Amino acid sequence: MKSLLLIASFGLSFYTSLSHAQGCVAIRPMGGMNNNLSNQFGLLNQGEWLVSANYQYFKSFRHYRGATEEHERIELGTQVINKSHSADFGLTYAITNRINLRFNLPVLSYDRSSLYEHYGNSLTSNPDQLRFHTNSFGIGDLRIAANYWLIDPGKIDTKGNISLGLGVKLPTGNSNVQGDFHKLDADGNDSIVTKAVDQSIQLGDKGWGIILTSQGVRKMGDKSLLYANAFYMITPQETNQTLTRGTLAGVDPIIAYHSIADQYALRAGFIYAVLPNQNLSASLGMRFEGVTAHDLIGGSNGFRRPGYVLSVDPGISYATEQFNFNVNVPFALYRNRIKSVQDLADPLGLKHGDAAFADYLISFSIAYKLGGHKNNTLKDSNE
Repeated sequence: MKSLLLIASFGLSFYTSLSHAQGCVAIRPMGGMNNNLSNQFGLLNQGEWLVSANYQYFKSFRHYRGATEEHERIELGTQVINKSHSADFGLTYAITNRINLRFNLPVLSYDRSSLYEHYGNSLTSNPDQLRFHTNSFGIGDLRIAANYWLIDPGKIDTKGNISLGLGVKLPTGNSNVQGDFHKLDADGNDSIVTKAVDQSIQLGDKGWGIILTSQGVRKMGDKSLLYANAFYMITPQETNQTLTRGTLAGVDPIIAYHSIADQYALRAGFIYAVLPNQNLSASLGMRFEGVTAHDLIGGSNGFRRPGYVLSVDPGISYATEQFNFNVNVPFALYRNRIKSVQDLADPLGLKHGDAAFADYLISFSIAYKLGGHKNNTLKDSNE
């Protein structure tokens, strides 16, 4: 059972991330914020450190308005394509066996190509259907969080445990990355307009966030575990100073600036020890994550694309006492671009913006534990 607990601890610890955007629904990177399971249901004794890195990739290109996909966008070649690469670096310190402190900093690389942001989608404005790119690269928003286990993980007879976490997101990522946009002048010549890139590829949102997390595990026999975790980020600020269209002229005041939006994630499933003696396990679960239309605290104006994704979440993990490697590939089952505040303000009820979503996300995680003192309670009674 010890092998499964080590596998479970790593497997859950480093793939508790939001899939930061899933496309145009701009969910910010939150890799590892549900933190580590500790001791018998995890890795860390008092004084130990955990160094981790998580890489994620996705490509979004399927446009949804509500839960309905607009297939014609791909057929006509007018879809927006976002490609995202992120590396999330984490450092965790166990203050005690029950309390740990975690730091996470993402490094992000985004590429976005479209027609409509440049010459336009129509054959009249863009007869050659030319597609142009904007991009961004740099650090994202730093997160710091503390987690507390309700039951002492060192107890040998513990069948399950629950942790509660509280953290803060700092606005370290650039929320006003500028890009070059191609436009045709009155004579039909190409010209460049420099303005803010789309919200979905900004590196940050310039907002402080209050992070609430919870996670739990429960033994189910000698080879399996049930797990669940939840994440919600409260953003009291309403908007930043990034202009949605690069200018205030002719822009609806509701969406003049980028919104600073709340976001959330739920995840649950089970882990099974495929080869316990070789520390190899497989996991299968569900993920539900998104951006809200209305914030819990503060106003909800500004430009945002609220929506959510429901995914099936298979994975595989290898873990030893000190090292872990984990791979997860969640596949989207249901996507919904819900109405924003601006959409809901339409008196006719007809307005409903769209967003592009990905089919799947690829995530690789590695982690290494060091320091601290060995705890004999980690030894399994079955050994």
